[in-house]
Amino acid sequence: MLERKLDSFLDSFFEGEHTKALLLTGARQVGKTWAVRNLAKRRFKHFVEINFVETPDAKDIFLGAQNAQQILLRLSAFIQDPLVVGKTLILFDEVQECPEIVTQIKFLVDEGSYRYALSGSLLGVELKDLRSEPVGYMDVVDVFPFDLEEFCTAVGVSDKVIGELHEAYENRRPVDDVVHKQMMSIVSLYLIVGGMPAAVNAYVRTKNMQKVIAEQRAIINLYKRDISRYDPDEKLYLNDIFDLIPSELNNKNKRFILKNLNENFKLSRYQNSFIWMWKAGVAIPTFNVSEPTSPLILNKQRNLFKLFQNDVGLLAYQYSNGIQMEILKGNINVNFGSVYENFVAQELSSKGYPTFYFNSKKLGELDFVIDNGNGEIIPIEVKSGKDYYVHSALDNVLDVQNYDLKQAFVFCNENLKEEDRVLNIPIYMIMFLKKSEVSIEEFRLDISALLD
Repeated sequence: MLERKLDSFLDSFFEGEHTKALLLTGARQVGKTWAVRNLAKRRFKHFVEINFVETPDAKDIFLGAQNAQQILLRLSAFIQDPLVVGKTLILFDEVQECPEIVTQIKFLVDEGSYRYALSGSLLGVELKDLRSEPVGYMDVVDVFPFDLEEFCTAVGVSDKVIGELHEAYENRRPVDDVVHKQMMSIVSLYLIVGGMPAAVNAYVRTKNMQKVIAEQRAIINLYKRDISRYDPDEKLYLNDIFDLIPSELNNKNKRFILKNLNENFKLSRYQNSFIWMWKAGVAIPTFNVSEPTSPLILNKQRNLFKLFQNDVGLLAYQYSNGIQMEILKGNINVNFGSVYENFVAQELSSKGYPTFYFNSKKLGELDFVIDNGNGEIIPIEVKSGKDYYVHSALDNVLDVQNYDLKQAFVFCNENLKEEDRVLNIPIYMIMFLKKSEVSIEEFRLDISALLD
């Protein structure tokens, strides 16, 4: 069984004293249902799963229900599995098809007989209402494809090796050359397999890339079917936007050019299509910032952005020009820049970093700009070739005193090397990038002057 970081989170959540429900959201096929089923095998003697797409009649369980007793009575009549108090996990899957569950889940949590997990895909329906309610009764967690660290574990890299790599990253020292070379081979494999659980499982099980590609093709087709179902009036633009992601990333500036979609295209008119792509988890938006200064969100320019695929393996599949084999062979004559950048965007997104980039006619373009969590801005360049040491835009930005940038990262194919304020990092070490945690110590407000 493939292990994920999500597994330990689920174990901790459902063995705690609180009885809140948990909603898992994310794009299709990222492993939400799979994770809950595995949790049930590990932690619960009884498990009930209700899928509102496969069994639409199940929505009647919640329709017009007045209290938890009424819901549970209907539920027990609907299912054949036993409901044992204190030992049963109930999964409500595809909950975007049953909006009534939003207001009703708090009744079930309050009643307290069973534990509840909910799973929903953002494809087709935004779950913003489900995210905002019911406060205090349900937590929400986003699920992403396998990240590189999870993929390494899946293909057999030991925890000891990952620990030693992490130590090398923390201490800013190079990795053993043999280990470095093997890790770069794993990166190449990840770029074409990606992190979708079905594709990862197909590779681990068979080592057959045709099996992997078949799974990727099925996922892309599923996405397209969902896009077509979403809105008959907008589906042509949604499909076009989705199909344009690979070619736009392969352009020199990688920015999404609206006129490539339609000569008369205006973002204000069709921005809902882009928002849907982002909310659905199908694409990762990366907005330009006017300055690489904190807070980045205030410098965001909504009309200038890049769109990355939610999974780098799906992107490699979409290119459909034999790039998978070229990546595996390490062909340096092929431009892998867009694939490398998509990989980095995917890793940053899964770690909770809002992704931004910086482009200036005077200074040049930075691939990414992130806030490390305490207001310190880190510019990032991604290099897929041998010229990792050439980064004029990075050098230009570091020289701007007003930006007060302490350090820059270059993720590349080479071993770790620190040069002045630029840290050249082997691209696999992005799995160790982590936001700084800002601790807020006790703060006492002095209001003595306001007291009698």
